[in-house]
Amino acid sequence: MKSLSVLFKPKSSPAKIYFPADRQASPDESHFISLIHACKDTASLRHVHAQILRRGVLSSRVAAQLVSCSSLLKSPDYSLSIFRNSEERNPFVLNALIRGLTENARFESSVRHFILMLRLGVKPDRLTFPFVLKSNSKLGFRWLGRALHAATLKNFVDCDSFVRLSLVDMYAKTGQLKHAFQVFEESPDRIKKESILIWNVLINGYCRAKDMHMATTLFRSMPERNSGSWSTLIKGYVDSGELNRAKQLFELMPEKNVVSWTTLINGFSQTGDYETAISTYFEMLEKGLKPNEYTIAAVLSACSKSGALGSGIRIHGYILDNGIKLDRAIGTALVDMYAKCGELDCAATVFSNMNHKDILSWTAMIQGWAVHGRFHQAIQCFRQMMYSGEKPDEVVFLAVLTACLNSSEVDLGLNFFDSMRLDYAIEPTLKHYVLVVDLLGRAGKLNEAHELVENMPINPDLTTWAALYRACKAHKGYRRAESVSQNLLELDPELCGSYIFLDKTHASKGNIQDVEKRRLSLQKRIKERSLGWSYIELDGQLNKFSAGDYSHKLTQEIGLKLDEIISLAIQKGYNPGADWSIHDIEEEEKENVTGIHSEKLALTLGFLRTAPGTTIRIIKNLRICGDCHSLMKYVSKISQRDILLRDARQFHHFKDGRCSCGDYW
Repeated sequence: MKSLSVLFKPKSSPAKIYFPADRQASPDESHFISLIHACKDTASLRHVHAQILRRGVLSSRVAAQLVSCSSLLKSPDYSLSIFRNSEERNPFVLNALIRGLTENARFESSVRHFILMLRLGVKPDRLTFPFVLKSNSKLGFRWLGRALHAATLKNFVDCDSFVRLSLVDMYAKTGQLKHAFQVFEESPDRIKKESILIWNVLINGYCRAKDMHMATTLFRSMPERNSGSWSTLIKGYVDSGELNRAKQLFELMPEKNVVSWTTLINGFSQTGDYETAISTYFEMLEKGLKPNEYTIAAVLSACSKSGALGSGIRIHGYILDNGIKLDRAIGTALVDMYAKCGELDCAATVFSNMNHKDILSWTAMIQGWAVHGRFHQAIQCFRQMMYSGEKPDEVVFLAVLTACLNSSEVDLGLNFFDSMRLDYAIEPTLKHYVLVVDLLGRAGKLNEAHELVENMPINPDLTTWAALYRACKAHKGYRRAESVSQNLLELDPELCGSYIFLDKTHASKGNIQDVEKRRLSLQKRIKERSLGWSYIELDGQLNKFSAGDYSHKLTQEIGLKLDEIISLAIQKGYNPGADWSIHDIEEEEKENVTGIHSEKLALTLGFLRTAPGTTIRIIKNLRICGDCHSLMKYVSKISQRDILLRDARQFHHFKDGRCSCGDYW
């Protein structure tokens, strides 16, 4: 495995448009068309365009090439300007424009210029419809799709293979699978036999609709399959949550390629099987396949979610050793991985080495600073983003508000929240409101927090009310807490969390009879809570624990060591389970209940398998409970070790008996 010091040492031309053979280009036309093809940027193209106008050779052929080239250079507005200032209104120029607008995601404009084409009396052909159909696939207008289909029939191009494929794709993507299948079924036999792509497109449509039975039936009926056919069906099973079927199909695939491997890795990562995602990636390397940027981004995502820092470092080493370009996707994935694995300085180094940053890159870095409680760096990064010309979006503001929350910067957080709407015309979402409620609650401003929840323009959900009752718990606002819990129960009558909370608040005030009443109701209405898990990476291998987990091969040793750790902590003042005010369980039963949380098991394994002085890194999917938080503080002081724990909200850096969160999370 490469060390961090080694990893962080300082350190297409436009497509041609073909014209009928009887229309030969003049010498001037041919010369300027060659110059157009040689342009690598819009500035060069403008110089050529100026010379064309000066010499008066702006024919339909030249105009079409200008439009095509400007579109490929990602300058659709320039394409539109060329069209508007040209007198040429023929299929060549209009086809080039419609195609360029579609490929630059100007879908509405593409459709409007198709309609203009009809109004001008210019007849669309087999090169027109595929791109206007693609635009409508993105827009999702079913009525327009049927009208375009009728237009293909009227212009006798409906049996062209490219047009037919585009029709099937358009119907599938606009949720009209019945029509997609009908177009497919009515296609000439030559298209079905010669075009694997039309099969793949229809199979993909059924996969997107989660109709895996029909997708599989079509797959089995194919006269011939390619790697795309296999990958499409594998992805369908992955997206439907049938990973075992996806794996079985993958094993049957005659020639596995990087797309199929990436699909599988991404599937395991998305469903929380991070160990398998990472091991599948390294298995792919052993088979001699070279990953692409999507593969690397997918496996780095698995590393970041599970805290697999060692595997992430190996992947970074592979990137450097193989000269893989640190593009936006890979760079952002590396920044995210290092930040979420607790190596924030490494994340910052990768970020600074990225030549091209987009909104996702900036967000990953700002969020990294935020969850580590590095408020000033987060705000400085946000300002640098603004100076670079990148406009913030709603996700960036979530990161900035998180930074304010974790550093108790109430006034500045409220300013950012107001700035969203007033300065950037971004309407806050529920997530933004939850953060602000949490921000006010953390500062003890319970009245303001409650007022915000009551007056929100969006109906508050469970998470919003939960943020408020966490604040009530922290500041002992018991009467308000009971009122908030009633709102929680109105949203989810079977919610057990609010009952549990009320039990704790009432018990802490000595209202034992009220607790007993609620426990009877709870027994009837309790719903299974989210399963908690924790990861710890040791010697390059991930170890996963869930609450009360006895499946690890070192279970007996872990149990004995945990008892030893807790005994030492008790001697120093640790009181097991005291934070939760569990009144009706004997003291020894408290220790059994609260002693099996997944983070405690991960912590214990860390002590068993690492040398003294080594930092222990743990990833937990839920918020750490008060009892585990208290234990971690005592253990960090007793062992003189740093413990770095990332929970669902932030990082907790335990050192010398203190936590970086200041005991509020």
